[in-house]
Amino acid sequence: MSVKAAATEVLKKAKTPLHAKAIAEQIIAAGLWTSDGKTPEATVSASLYSDIKKNGDKSTFVKVGPQTFALRDSTKISSGAAPIPATVQEAPKPHPTNAGFSFTDCAQKVLEEFGGKKPMHYKEITEKALQKGWLVTGGKTPEATMYAQVITEIKRQQKRGERPRFVQHGRGYVGLSQWMGRGLAFQIEQHNHQVRKALRERLLAMKPGEFEELISQLLAEMGFEMVEVTKLSGDGGIDVRGTLVVGDVVRIKMAVQVKKWKLKNNIQAPVVQQVRGSLGAHEQGLIITTSDFSPGAVKEAVQPDKTPIALMNGEQLVMLLMEHGIGVHRSTPDLFEIDEDALVTGEGKFG
Repeated sequence: MSVKAAATEVLKKAKTPLHAKAIAEQIIAAGLWTSDGKTPEATVSASLYSDIKKNGDKSTFVKVGPQTFALRDSTKISSGAAPIPATVQEAPKPHPTNAGFSFTDCAQKVLEEFGGKKPMHYKEITEKALQKGWLVTGGKTPEATMYAQVITEIKRQQKRGERPRFVQHGRGYVGLSQWMGRGLAFQIEQHNHQVRKALRERLLAMKPGEFEELISQLLAEMGFEMVEVTKLSGDGGIDVRGTLVVGDVVRIKMAVQVKKWKLKNNIQAPVVQQVRGSLGAHEQGLIITTSDFSPGAVKEAVQPDKTPIALMNGEQLVMLLMEHGIGVHRSTPDLFEIDEDALVTGEGKFG
């Protein structure tokens, strides 16, 4: 029996979402599937996630959390509680009569036009976005996807030390951070902006060997294995080699060139061509720079019928360093706000 068929049987019996590890343990214990690998849960997770990516809302499965899956037909969302997130879908494909806004961009547009600087419930946000024709999706649970994507964006931006554009207000209500003015959240964002600027300046002051070691550390945090800094040879060749591992299933050999250049010195197309010409058998390329890339370099990197070269500019580099806690440490204050629904005055229970 295939992994997907075995997982379907287990999830039907469980009638509840399960972590990939639990699915793997149960299908192996039931004799539905066997694995010689050291991490069967990774194989299960990769197989189910691949099916979701390939088939979209036609997939048997939905991803409801980190490595946690359920059968699509069994996923329900109660009207009074925060939803079990449906599969976080990609931005909707462009529609002939629509600009193809993402879920989060739709949320911002709705809040700006209809919010009146007050939070709105995610279901109302989704309804307005659909009515205005801004949101085009074939998913069965657009409300759940809307909420999941907003929450995912908030967490990712917080992890990177950015000020999220959305703010959670509890019970499914969402507002815009720009409405909060110049309070503590604004001050935190201003502080983190200065930290990002200082970190970028520190990168420029590092010695070439130190910088390449830092990049190798970042690559390891991003999921690269067998990361090796090559022999220092100036800026002429590949600086770091490694294997990008995805779900313990996909393994991609990567050759990385790092360019510690000042902000005004953008990478040009010939550098991209040079990296492509330096690739070994079955390798893909990545250029990481503290500066940026010229339009010509960006165009050259995605030339058809040529090996694509991934590009990471200075801003993206700093964000990833902060996300993975490299070169910075996180200091998280506890912020409290009044729960207006809980503290009912007058004739309420706290009156």
